[in-house]
Amino acid sequence: MADFTNPAVPLNDTAVVPENVNFFSRPNWGAIWAGMFAFLAIWAVFGTLGVGVFASSANPNANQPILGMSVGMGAWFVILTTCAFFVAGRITGRLARTQRSRDGAVYGLVMFGVTVSASLLLVLMGGFATGATIIHGTAHNGYVLGDFSYLGWVTFCGFFLGWIAAMFGAATAHAALPRTRTAVQPQVRHA
Repeated sequence: MADFTNPAVPLNDTAVVPENVNFFSRPNWGAIWAGMFAFLAIWAVFGTLGVGVFASSANPNANQPILGMSVGMGAWFVILTTCAFFVAGRITGRLARTQRSRDGAVYGLVMFGVTVSASLLLVLMGGFATGATIIHGTAHNGYVLGDFSYLGWVTFCGFFLGWIAAMFGAATAHAALPRTRTAVQPQVRHA
């Protein structure tokens, strides 16, 4: 093997020099935003389907009609969030053109963080718009507090599984891309 650091050692014809080396220094924010918008679109479409299905099954004559649909809605939320984050992670990893699964997992994590931040911002904006009229006088109601507790646990489970699904989806997206081969070219010494 040739010694490239010592000029006194001559290079022979079989020296191996890598020709195609790729370095990525900046994240692909377009891929991250595309994954976020894909998640929001999937979640909005199938979320409204879940609300329609489970709200129609609730008993309006019951004292607490939300309890009849809360278990189904909770399961639907967890499954839907996990699947939507997996698909969004695949989209993010594919558009980011990651070469290694670790890079894809990082893209999935960043996409998850941006999506959760945007979702929480939308929920807070909606809460501030309607919160003073709805929550006033109901904060000490045990029924409402029980629903908030249930909602908190379901949201945690959905986001935790979605986090793992987003990272796994983006990490596995690199396998669908053709890998770039590093061509080995013999070192040629010109006369």
